[in-house]
Amino acid sequence: MKEKKKTSDKVQPYIGVIGASKCSQKMCAEAEALGKEIAKRGGILVCGGLGGVMQAAAKGAWENGGTTIGLLPGPTRKDANPYIHYAIPTGLGEGRNLMVVRCSDLVIAMPGKFGTLSEMAFCLKLGKPLLSLSAWNISDKIEKFDKPKEAVKRAFEILGLS
Repeated sequence: MKEKKKTSDKVQPYIGVIGASKCSQKMCAEAEALGKEIAKRGGILVCGGLGGVMQAAAKGAWENGGTTIGLLPGPTRKDANPYIHYAIPTGLGEGRNLMVVRCSDLVIAMPGKFGTLSEMAFCLKLGKPLLSLSAWNISDKIEKFDKPKEAVKRAFEILGLS
């Protein structure tokens, strides 16, 4: 049997972005900047695929040549925001939060409610690297950042891809 030839040696990390399903203009602008930086560095953006922070981050990645994956809570792809390249309907409701974390190499959290909190808790329980842009302050293990560019730079350092 022939071995498949690699098309690229470049590692494309899966960076999870979590946060509110509804966000202010400022928060959406920060999420969009986060998506842009992930795309510029060659990362693949993983999110819950719906609105708010998820849509803004996906938009930032999409508009800058990045790839986006949305793990949707419902049973159909049609609920995905328009900036999702690969919409994966899980039919798991909020259980999809665990999938977002599991599918990501590292997660960056923005402000959100209890769904965001559950994803952050999954990161901590599973030992998944977790960075924060003004998200819940629930552990000293979470590195905190004020600017999306700084958070993404650190994410790639943690993953050994700086």
